[in-house]
Amino acid sequence: MTIQLPGADGALRIYEPRTEPLALTTGAPFTSRTVFSAAHVVADPFADTTPDSPAAIDWDATLAFRRHLWSHGLGVAEAMDTAQRGMGLDWAGAAELIRRSAAEAKSVGGLIACGVGTDQLTGPADLAEVRAAYEEQLALVEASGARAILMASRALAAAAAGPEDYLDVYGHLLRQSSEPVVLHWLGPMFDPALEGYWGSSDLDAATDTFLEVIAAHPDKVEGIKVSLLDAGREIDIRRRLPQGVRCYTGDDFNYPELIAGDEKGFSHALLGIFDPLGPLAAEAVRVLDTGNTAGFRELLDPTVELSRHLFRTPTRFYKTGVVFLAWLAGHQSHFTMVGGLQSARSLPHFARAYELADGLGLFPDPKLAEERMKNLLALYGVTQ
Repeated sequence: MTIQLPGADGALRIYEPRTEPLALTTGAPFTSRTVFSAAHVVADPFADTTPDSPAAIDWDATLAFRRHLWSHGLGVAEAMDTAQRGMGLDWAGAAELIRRSAAEAKSVGGLIACGVGTDQLTGPADLAEVRAAYEEQLALVEASGARAILMASRALAAAAAGPEDYLDVYGHLLRQSSEPVVLHWLGPMFDPALEGYWGSSDLDAATDTFLEVIAAHPDKVEGIKVSLLDAGREIDIRRRLPQGVRCYTGDDFNYPELIAGDEKGFSHALLGIFDPLGPLAAEAVRVLDTGNTAGFRELLDPTVELSRHLFRTPTRFYKTGVVFLAWLAGHQSHFTMVGGLQSARSLPHFARAYELADGLGLFPDPKLAEERMKNLLALYGVTQ
């Protein structure tokens, strides 16, 4: 069986899908790394919504996908940007997502951490309002029993006059958090509104402020997530962290080398790409647990081409590719997204994502993936 796929130049080419998936099974918990997948949400395709409507979520399918990740030993990073925070999922929807996922994690013994932000602020806000918004979300996450991830805030980026405002806001939150948190530095390639975060567009100066926050409260920072797509900078930050503070890579371009590490240390992982790569990523980490770094890289290095494709500029639309692959893999019955974001990538982009994922053996049922890909192509006028 073959399938005609459009290339970047618009010309059709013949691709022969694989017939068998990669053999991946569930296994023991990881011992050498802590690994989270930032998980997507499944939209309700039958809800009568518009792009400006509150998110309509298919809760059964959304929670089933989280059980899939937990079954492979992965932790779930909930209500992060992969779940379309600020791109279709509002705070009310995120709050319900946190409550439901945290309860589900308790019922199955799954590891979960949840995003804390300020997205209930829909207009200009001062620093006091930013702090109050963070506090509201932090209280909800802590009450759910989940670990908190303090996400970067668009409202703080807009309100802060300089590094001292970041030091003040984050210091206030860390002092009152009941448990150590993860700090997330999300770069402007993921969200342009975060340009100049930590008080400067100079990354060296911003890094110094980021590290100053951590150094002032090392007992309240369990770890950091760095999402700058800059391996060298992540390694530099990782080596400058206080003893006991973990680095979770958020670099969807360079994750194999960062997780493998070097003689001076390594990164744990909290990655959006581990949504579609979940079972394969888990298999690779279990190989790494045995001390076989080469075997880990042999499994994970070939996935980088797919990840770089999904996260290509404009990077913030990587969620479209993530949900597309979840549909092809059979984790949901439709390719519909919150906010209509399924339209954010082109047909050639989808075709290449399908080809790369199929080549890796990511689809549990390659025939189903092929049929769904052909259905999508037919909607665009491509006949086989």
